Amino acid sequence: MTMPRMVTLTAAFALLLALTAFGPDFDPVGNDCLTLPEEAPFNYANLPLPLFFNAPPIQGADNTPADNPVTDEGATLGRVLFYDTRLSVNQTVACASCHKQELAFSDDATLSEGFDGEHTARHSMGLSMAKYYPNGHFFWDERSGTLEEQALLPIQDPVEMGLTLDELIYRLETTEFYPSLFESAYGDAAITEDRIARALAQFIRSMVSYQSKWDQGRQQAPPGPPNQGPLPNFTDQENLGKAVFFDPELGNCAVCHGTDAFIASEARNNGLDTDPSIDPGLGGVTGIPQEIGLFKVPSLRNIGLTAPYMHDGRFETLEEVVDHYNSNVQPHPNLSHQLRIGPSGPPRRLDLTEEEQEALVAFLHTLTDEAFIADERWSDPFCGTPSSTLQPLPQQGWTVFPNPASSAFTVRLDNWSGHPAQLRLMNSNGQQLRSWTVFQPVLQLHRQQLAPGLYYLVLQGQNGASTQPIVFE
Repeated sequence: MTMPRMVTLTAAFALLLALTAFGPDFDPVGNDCLTLPEEAPFNYANLPLPLFFNAPPIQGADNTPADNPVTDEGATLGRVLFYDTRLSVNQTVACASCHKQELAFSDDATLSEGFDGEHTARHSMGLSMAKYYPNGHFFWDERSGTLEEQALLPIQDPVEMGLTLDELIYRLETTEFYPSLFESAYGDAAITEDRIARALAQFIRSMVSYQSKWDQGRQQAPPGPPNQGPLPNFTDQENLGKAVFFDPELGNCAVCHGTDAFIASEARNNGLDTDPSIDPGLGGVTGIPQEIGLFKVPSLRNIGLTAPYMHDGRFETLEEVVDHYNSNVQPHPNLSHQLRIGPSGPPRRLDLTEEEQEALVAFLHTLTDEAFIADERWSDPFCGTPSSTLQPLPQQGWTVFPNPASSAFTVRLDNWSGHPAQLRLMNSNGQQLRSWTVFQPVLQLHRQQLAPGLYYLVLQGQNGASTQPIVFE
C-alpha cells in the first residue's frame, strides 16, 4: 500500500529538483503551434512500398530492432522532436536545420553550422533510407551502434546542439503538447531519454524514398533483378547510364551501392586520399589500422539533391564524383577491394567514355524522388518559425544573385541582425515549394529540379515579410 505513495513522492521530488536546476535559466521560445492531423496520425508504419521492396536483399538489410518498430504515433512524436529548436541549448537549431527535407534530409553546406556558429567536423549526410543500412551503425565513422544511440548524440554535442539530456527532458515536460504526444506513442506521459531516442529513430526509419523515376520504371518492367534490361520509362541516355551502373565491366557501381536501397553493407574506403592520417574514419573509433580511412557508404537515392558529396563535402557536383571514380581513385593503404585490380592490387579506375560518364550522371538523377521531398509526413509540423525569436526585417535590405540563376544562387542579408528568419520559395501561383530557417547572413542555395520560370522568395520576420522575384533560366 505504501509503494505507490513512495513512487509519487520520489517523482515529485525529482521534478522539484529539475525546476530548481533548470527553471531559472530556461526561457521558452519554441513554437507551440502544431499542425498535426486531427483525427488520425499519418501512416508511417505501413508505407505503400513497391513489391520489389519485399525482396530478400532489401528486407534483409532492415536494421529496425524488434523492440522499436515504427508506429504512426511514435513517428509523429519523432517528427515533432526532429523539427523542434528546443533540442538545442539556445533554441536556435533543430535536427532539421542540418537535415532538410527539400535536400533529402541532407545539408547543402559543406560543414553544417551548430547552435553557436561553429561548424561540424564532417558533412551532414542524407537520412533517407537509414532503415536499410545493414549493419545498423551510423555517422560517417560508424561510432554509434544503433540509430537509437545516434539520435541523442547531436543533441549533446558541444558544437551541434549543446544541450544536456536532463535539460531536454525538463523542457519537454514543461511544454504543453509533449506529455500527450508521449502518451499517444507509449501509453503514458513519462518523458525519458530512451523514449526520445526511440521516437526520433522511428521517424528517421520511416524516411523511405520509393516514388522516383527508377521506382516507376521498376514497377513497369517485368519481374526480375534490377540490372536486367532497359526500363520503359527511361530515356536512351538513362538506360545507358543504368547499364554502366550495373555492368561489372563498366561502372560496376552496384558492387558497393547494392539492393534497391543503393547502399553498401559496411564502411569502405573509396580512394579519396593517399594519406591515412587526413581523417581516420572508422579506424579512429575502433583503433584497428586496417579500418583507418573507412567511411559509411550512404544511399544513392536522391543523390541529385544531396550535394556537396563525400564525408568532407569536397565534390560540388555529381560530375565531379563520377570523374573521381573514372580517373582519380587514389592508392590508399586501406582502399576497398572493390576498387582494386585484384585483391590487393592498384586502384581500379573506370576509364569510361565521356558519353558513358554523362549517361551515368543521368541515371543517378532518376533516383530523385520529388514526392518524398514534398511529402507532408516528413515536413515541418510547426505552424511557422517561433515569432519570439524573429526580428523585423527591412523591406529592402537583402539581395538575391545571380538573378536570373541557372543552378546555384545566393541570398545575402545586408542588414543582418543576428536573429533567425524564415525564407520561403514560392511559385507564381503562391504555392510554397521549399523553406529554410535563416541562421546566417549569407545562404548558398540550389535550384535543383525546378523548371525554368518566375518564382518568388519571401523573407519573413516578426513584423512582416518582404518578397523578391527570382528567375530560373
